[in-house]
Amino acid sequence: MKLLIQGNNITVTDSIHDYVQQKLEKAVKHFQNITTKIDVHLSVNSNARVVDKHKAEVTVYANGTVIRAQEGSENLYASVDLVSDKIARQLRKYKEKQLHKKTHAQVKTKDILEEEPIEAPLISDRAPELPNEVVRTKYFSMPPMTTEEALEQLQLVDHDFYMFLNSATNEINVIYCRNHGGYGVIQPKPNNGNNE
Repeated sequence: MKLLIQGNNITVTDSIHDYVQQKLEKAVKHFQNITTKIDVHLSVNSNARVVDKHKAEVTVYANGTVIRAQEGSENLYASVDLVSDKIARQLRKYKEKQLHKKTHAQVKTKDILEEEPIEAPLISDRAPELPNEVVRTKYFSMPPMTTEEALEQLQLVDHDFYMFLNSATNEINVIYCRNHGGYGVIQPKPNNGNNE
């Protein structure tokens, strides 16, 4: 298993490296046969208004699947502890799903999701703000997959959305968590020769 640790606004000392290595080896101990690589990104935010200044982001590559988690706290070591526990839970969940797939027929996502009433207010008093500039660019491989497979990936990456190459249409789609519950898919509108 390959472990890569990077720091942003922090020097990764030998003691930090050893602590991260020890915690993640323990987290993936039962999953080493499927884990090929672990990327760790540690960062410290110098903004005084940010509460959880120390962030730990971990990406685990397991059998071609990306499992990602991030946690932040007042202390770097606490962030590493939190993210290690989260990765262990996500790996366990991933392995259970793989075993479940082998023993049961696939169930459609729409059959699993149930309509739930909305209890909380949907509109907050604050307008969303987008950053003025692109601060990070990521590249990743995009093998074709079904919407159901993309939903599984979404549940493993600890994000609100997941971009994928739809194997049925050979187009880029995005599956996302809806505010009202359930999931949605964004896909390109067919262009029938007109630009509407």
